[in-house]
Amino acid sequence: MTDKSAPDISLEEAASQFLARLTTEEREISQPELYKFIRWFGREQALNRLSAREVAGYAERLSLSDTDYGRKLDQLRAFLTHARKAGWSRTNLAVHLKAKKAKAGSSSAVRQGLPEVIELTRQGYAELENELQALKSRRPELIEQIRRAAADKDFKENAPLAAAREQRGHLEGRIRELEETLKSARVINEQPKTELKVSIGDHLMLQDLVSGEELRYQVVNPREVDPAQGKISSVSPLGKVLIGRGEGEVVEVAVPVGRLRYQVKRIEH
Repeated sequence: MTDKSAPDISLEEAASQFLARLTTEEREISQPELYKFIRWFGREQALNRLSAREVAGYAERLSLSDTDYGRKLDQLRAFLTHARKAGWSRTNLAVHLKAKKAKAGSSSAVRQGLPEVIELTRQGYAELENELQALKSRRPELIEQIRRAAADKDFKENAPLAAAREQRGHLEGRIRELEETLKSARVINEQPKTELKVSIGDHLMLQDLVSGEELRYQVVNPREVDPAQGKISSVSPLGKVLIGRGEGEVVEVAVPVGRLRYQVKRIEH
């Protein structure tokens, strides 16, 4: 259940205010994981509309094989605890960031100490690689901006220095996230398959059974989502009901205004 009585402060604004309270050292440590959390839910997402289930789901997706797993959860707990104290949320969502436990005797990748495998389309992998290279090429420019701003001895009102450092934090956080993703990525097999069942990477044509409108989507990993290109997440409400469905099947999606019904008209692997 979301909290509708707290102010509609966005995740991005809440994070900025929280980080501003920290020391420079604390900010550099917490900023990358906090921005990663924000990107997952969306910068404009109202904090008071985050549900306990969504927060718990985010904790669940983090990998136990990450040596910083516990530290990252602590950083996010600190942010959500502050959000409660600041009145941005009437409940403390931090309590739902629970470390998942590996099952005894499990032969999973987590138990073996292997990183989580992230399935990406070939195009999505290439786009993340290009973004990573573009961000790395910006490093020298930001370092020079920080150097020039730091030369100003009036540190009390040195807004350019604070802005440059914040940009550098954004940059380094995103670079680390992309490097982790690409390191654990597996490009899915996009060769023709014998069975026409929806899976990640597929292009679909759906028909709205109420309006008759035809819609075209591609189901992708959450890291590849691009609404403008019709790329929907495999873990979104629509994506989850589509995975494993075949041509001709009808799916239903629950939305705030009711339920939507679509028929899968065509699947292109």
